Amino acid sequence: MSLAPELLEILACPEDKGPLYYLEAEDVLYNPRLRRTYAIRDDIPVMLIDEATAVTDEEHDRLMASIAAEDIRPTFAPHSA
Repeated sequence: MSLAPELLEILACPEDKGPLYYLEAEDVLYNPRLRRTYAIRDDIPVMLIDEATAVTDEEHDRLMASIAAEDIRPTFAPHSA
């Protein structure tokens, strides 16, 4: 089951408050700025900093390639300063 679009519109990284990328096939939300994934368990995003998983450079490259190939958009557009 996919996350609801209404939920995706408001999801932000709990640490840097920036947008995330939803990789539905992998059941994760990804923050490329901090290089962390947040798991989705039973269709519920686990948005706890202590439970986030750091990714390697290789994993970051793989995730970013998937994001580009699938044209995945961030959860929201960041505000310009």
